[in-house]
Amino acid sequence: MTNKKVAIIGASGFTGSELVRILHYHPNVDIEMITSESHTDKKLSNIHPFFYVIVDTKLESVYDLHKHHIDLAFLALPHGVSMDYVKQFQKFDFPIIDLSGDFRLSNAETYQKWYAQEHIFPEGFAHAVYGIPELFEDTIRSSKLIANPGCFPTSIILALAPLMKNNLVDINIIADSKTGVTGAGVKAKAVNHFSNVHDNFKAYGIKTHRHTIEIQEKLNEMSRYENKVQFTPHLLPVDRGILSTIYLKPSNSGFNNNILQKTYSDFYSDSYFIRLLDSSPSIKNVRGTNYCDIFTTYDERTNNIIVVSAIDNLVRGAAGQAVQNMNIIFNYDQHCGLEQMPLFP
Repeated sequence: MTNKKVAIIGASGFTGSELVRILHYHPNVDIEMITSESHTDKKLSNIHPFFYVIVDTKLESVYDLHKHHIDLAFLALPHGVSMDYVKQFQKFDFPIIDLSGDFRLSNAETYQKWYAQEHIFPEGFAHAVYGIPELFEDTIRSSKLIANPGCFPTSIILALAPLMKNNLVDINIIADSKTGVTGAGVKAKAVNHFSNVHDNFKAYGIKTHRHTIEIQEKLNEMSRYENKVQFTPHLLPVDRGILSTIYLKPSNSGFNNNILQKTYSDFYSDSYFIRLLDSSPSIKNVRGTNYCDIFTTYDERTNNIIVVSAIDNLVRGAAGQAVQNMNIIFNYDQHCGLEQMPLFP
């Protein structure tokens, strides 16, 4: 079987480099092209020294794409930039997996409200499919534009999907998430300076974080109710990982822990990358992998359902999930090329 050829558009950031790290050893895929407009003609290992000798591929301009035959393109680009490339790539006959937030929401108006910028390709929303493989496999398989989910939404939506699909919870949801600094991207900002992160811990984006609406829209779609999501992210002094703790109330009396456990075990019985735990998860136990670890419990005293999930924000929350989506499109096993064991310690 001939390997599929893929292009990685945007290699200078954490997501682009993580795609290279995963795809380099994928048994059925060849990286045909890696682009960077700011580092054209340099070697990838000049930008990311950990690739030295392993991947010394010369970086190209995206405008050389027509010189290559590719079967799929990953857009590892910032929000507000990807939409321009999706618009330009309409003439090409290959699927696109967009790792930005440009097509994750329902329409251009909602995007403008939460991202505070105009969307230049609103037509794309009609064709984009939200890319959580465990939930939307059939639509992903037949789509030409996959909106790869955000890292926080991935950790929360996967954690709540069994409850939402079975209409077992009240509409008010409180989600409290902690993330490593790589979630802020590779560019230096005051928020991720060493002196601000080291030996520190803080909440940010209270009430206004753009992932709030992404989470709420997808939970509404699954439950068919208008849910209200209170989402608060926190910055941890670690490099990668997300831990989300979510609080909900059951919608009906008679709820108990047995119902809760059976709901999750039935829902995720065939999901390779979902690990249901008997105790609260740890970000180190998913480090470098595409797993999502989930712990659930019901507190009879407070009548609260508590769900805790852990993912690696760069893998399950970005590049790994994108590769899982690619596997679906190419009819490979979903775990193909994604069987890395966690790095511990």
